[in-house]
This record gives sequence, structure tokens and C-alpha cells, in this order.
Amino acid sequence: MSHELMTASRLGGPDPALNPRLAAAIANAKKSQMVKSAIEYAIAKGQGKTPSGQALEPVTIEAMLPHGVAAMIECLTDNKARTLSDIRMIVNRAGGTITPTAFLFEKKGRISFQEQDKIGVDEALEEAIDAGALDISSEDGKLVVETPPTDVMEVAQRLQDRFGLRIEKAEVVYDPNEDALVTLTEEQEEEVGKVLDTLEEDPALQNLYVNATSQ
Repeated sequence: MSHELMTASRLGGPDPALNPRLAAAIANAKKSQMVKSAIEYAIAKGQGKTPSGQALEPVTIEAMLPHGVAAMIECLTDNKARTLSDIRMIVNRAGGTITPTAFLFEKKGRISFQEQDKIGVDEALEEAIDAGALDISSEDGKLVVETPPTDVMEVAQRLQDRFGLRIEKAEVVYDPNEDALVTLTEEQEEEVGKVLDTLEEDPALQNLYVNATSQ
């Protein structure tokens, strides 16, 4: 729920009167009994600020989790030292280490459009490539476009304007290299999942990427 609020705020601005997507996200958050302070924090976070207007700083932490699972942990915080300390404590308690892992991932832009049935891969392919996309696919009725990291918003805006598509997510992600993927047993997956759940509870967490797959 927080992620949808942040995305809506980032893409359309923090004013729900001028941003229908944000207004809908707020309504859904209230239905889910999300407290007002959490809603306000998520909206502000989408603008890179705290509710009081203080700028948030991005920090990316690289870590190796149990069973050789590499992680890229993206945070947005008003106190880098505190966030680094908090994340390091979670990783260390789980038996992991803070260590370089970025070389096991490829950084790229990824755009997901909302589900619709009018425009498919064939219809959007030429326009997407002309706009600078690297790849385009369909996942569960949604167009998914991959781009160079610097071009994600430009490509998203062009396809939205050209086809009337609605952007669900437009972000820069860390995609694990295929030759670096780690396959986990069910037991290992459960153990790593507990660490990921703890990381996701940290209020500074923005995005979390790992190179693990299931058997």
C-alpha cells in the first residue's frame, strides 16, 4: 500500500485533488485502515521529503544474505548513519554481511503499465524501440518495458502519450544476472524470507532486490 502511494505521488504530484491516481490510492489505504501519519509519510516520501519538508537522501546498501543470496537494499532516509546502522544490524543478526554485490546485478529502467487489452507487444514494439526501450513484453495482461536507467521516465511518458496507457510503475531496478542466480530449497527460502520481511519493515526501505529463485 505504501509503495502505491509513493508511486502515485512521484508520478502525479502530492495533491490528490490534481492527481486522481493518488486520490484512489489514499482511498484504498484508508479502507485498509492505514493510519493518517503513514499515508502522509508515504506521499511525502514519493516527493523525496519527510512530511515536515525535510529532504530525504537515497542510500544503497549491498549485502550478502544467508545461503549466498546477494541483495541490493535501496533506502530513502533523513539520517544515513542511522539507516546504515539499522540495516547492518538486521543483516548481521541473520548471519549475513555488508559487502559489494552490485556486480551480480544489472541496473536498468523498468516500466509496468496498468492492465488493458487494446495495446499489445506488437502494437507498441516499434514506438517503444524508437523511444529507446531495450525490450518489451507482456506479463498478466500488462505491458512491461525495459530501458536504459537514464531513459525510464522519457520512454514511459512517450508510450503513455502515444497509446493512452496508464503507468503503474516506472523505476530503476537491479536485475540479477542470470549466471549469478542462486536456487534455494524450500527450507532455505523460508529462512531468507524471514530476513527480507525484517528488512521490509524498516521505514527507510524503498526497494529490495535479490538474486534468488526457488527450486
